[in-house]
Amino acid sequence: MKREDYLKWDEYFMGIALLSAQRSKDPHTCVGACIVSSDNKILSVGYNGMPNGCSDDEYPWEREGDTLSTKYVYVCHAELNAILNYTGTDMRGAKVYTTLFPCNECTKALIQAGISEIIFYSDKYRDTDGSKAARRMLDSAGVKYRKYTPINKLVPLSL
Repeated sequence: MKREDYLKWDEYFMGIALLSAQRSKDPHTCVGACIVSSDNKILSVGYNGMPNGCSDDEYPWEREGDTLSTKYVYVCHAELNAILNYTGTDMRGAKVYTTLFPCNECTKALIQAGISEIIFYSDKYRDTDGSKAARRMLDSAGVKYRKYTPINKLVPLSL
């Protein structure tokens, strides 16, 4: 008789996104993303961090201050990193599991890459203009999105 308490696909892929987030050096918000093909094969993963060649020790991680003294103009988001880390040629129809609902900039990239569904863990910026713009674009482009709903309690990582 087979085991019945194995990880379901959503738990498995969100677990990988949560694990990927642990690679982030951001002291405030660690985000991970896992892009998965329509037949449940992992295509790519990413986490938020500085671009290649830009030292994590030389660029700011602050959230407040003048623009150039904050992380926002430098950090590459998890979803964009997952797209850029992909070594294949076609993501059309793929899903992305992300620990945070994507910003409007990542949403544009996900739409352009052909992502068909977004499964997100947290939606803490839901009421921001960027999140509202992201939802508007996703709705227009016909990209589905849904909040991750745990089935079991087997994924031990959390935000």
